[in-house]
Amino acid sequence: MGTEFTEALSRTNFTSFDWVIVVIYLSISVVIGLFVKKYVRNMTTYLGAGRAIGTWLGVATMTGTEMGLITVMYNAQKGFKEGFATFHIALAAMIVTFIVGVTGFIVCRLREMEVLTIPEFYEKRFDRKTRILGGIMLTLGGILNMGLFLKVGSMFIVGITGMSQDSRALPAVMTVLLVLVLIYTVLGGMISVVVTDYIQFVVLSFGMVVTTLICLNKMGWGQIIETVQALKGVSSMDPLAEGGGFGASYVMWMFFTAGLVSCAIWPTAVARALAMESPQAVKRQYMWSSISFMIRFLIPSFWGICAFVFIMTMAPDLKAIFFPADSSVTEVNNLYAMPIFLGRILPAGLIGIITAAMIAAFMSTHDSYLLCWSSVITQDVIAPIMGKEFSTANRIKWTRILIVVIGLYILYWGLVYEGNDDIWDYMSVTGAIYFTGAFSLLVGGLYWKGASSSGAFMALLSGLTAILGLDPVQRLVGLKVVDPETDEIIRQTMTSDQIGLSTVALTVVVFVLGSLIFPDKPKTAQAAAV
Repeated sequence: MGTEFTEALSRTNFTSFDWVIVVIYLSISVVIGLFVKKYVRNMTTYLGAGRAIGTWLGVATMTGTEMGLITVMYNAQKGFKEGFATFHIALAAMIVTFIVGVTGFIVCRLREMEVLTIPEFYEKRFDRKTRILGGIMLTLGGILNMGLFLKVGSMFIVGITGMSQDSRALPAVMTVLLVLVLIYTVLGGMISVVVTDYIQFVVLSFGMVVTTLICLNKMGWGQIIETVQALKGVSSMDPLAEGGGFGASYVMWMFFTAGLVSCAIWPTAVARALAMESPQAVKRQYMWSSISFMIRFLIPSFWGICAFVFIMTMAPDLKAIFFPADSSVTEVNNLYAMPIFLGRILPAGLIGIITAAMIAAFMSTHDSYLLCWSSVITQDVIAPIMGKEFSTANRIKWTRILIVVIGLYILYWGLVYEGNDDIWDYMSVTGAIYFTGAFSLLVGGLYWKGASSSGAFMALLSGLTAILGLDPVQRLVGLKVVDPETDEIIRQTMTSDQIGLSTVALTVVVFVLGSLIFPDKPKTAQAAAV
């Protein structure tokens, strides 16, 4: 299989000229980090870009962050496996983000409070211990969530460029990309993130439109639909169809995660709202961003569908390695399908631009996530413990140190983690460790006067049950039983989406009961819901 895969990779259209395009783009990104360093004067500029971002720049930078290479890869994987039924995720993201924009639900109230992080809100509304625990839960879930970003992004580079898939190629690419991200994120903070996100937004928008048109021209809309229907059946068109890869509980989970969580609870998206110039600008940003939230799921899913059709109808060598006829032969990881497909249909020159755009997407997501998790540890765990002794200079220094430490961790985790979760499902589960409890605290703290610090503390801890959705954990505790030879599921008590929805319900119940049974004392009660 190794020989067949290496040969398949080598048939890419990627040339030396394309490498020149990629190197030039990466060099520009590093220069930006060096240039904007002089504008970093305090934590507000380092983390919030001075709270001076306007509507259109806010839309561009939010799109740049949320349309990361990991997003392209996990959506392509879903499209490759499940067909057009995957589009329900894009629909959920658009509808909920637009509603949040119209109403200002959660995000506008946070912006009015002028907090820099979500755990900072926890202290203002509840107490310091809730802020510290919230910071710990956020970083635990968040760092686990991005644990596979580096590996998956590097798989795209290996697949589209045709690098030999030996033991050194993937780790080498992971290391180089990580170093580049660390350099300009450590130096420039949120300012460099916003600037590079804007550049990425422009380049990636052009690249995605052109690539989609080439896909349609290569195979034709009719052939794509007919092939998917013929080979995958009705479940490829209907996410609620019996026997498909989704179902009612999964659709509900997507409206919550891809919809509400992605735009109004997930810290990297909320960070953009907190950096906007006014609450009114936040609403406009979200209403317009609803379109890009839909596109970031829709187009990559379509690329995955096209990759499936291409492999099944036009590339017998790829069909042999992704869908081997011999059941004893291990199939190639389907994450490679989309980048190998693009490597074959895109012409030289354009493929360099697309690859540069995808690396830009990779970098914009990593810089935002690294900055987010490191700043939460600094602002919401270390600073509350240290008190007034923790100066602004020390905060920026520790944030930069933690960016490097987290970067080294995701390099390690990407190399050692073994699980059969789809990447999107892995991210939903790990993120749920944080956002299930955060949902209760944000909604309850902002809109319910009776919410108490004890209820908040208990709800945060309840979010830990979401980890039961991970494939290795499910196997360990017996929620999933698989055939040791074929790795096929024999029995599964609860799916990851069912566990996620149950965890949301649990945190809400615990939060409400905890607040009613252990209300805050009048003399120490925090301000009523703002």
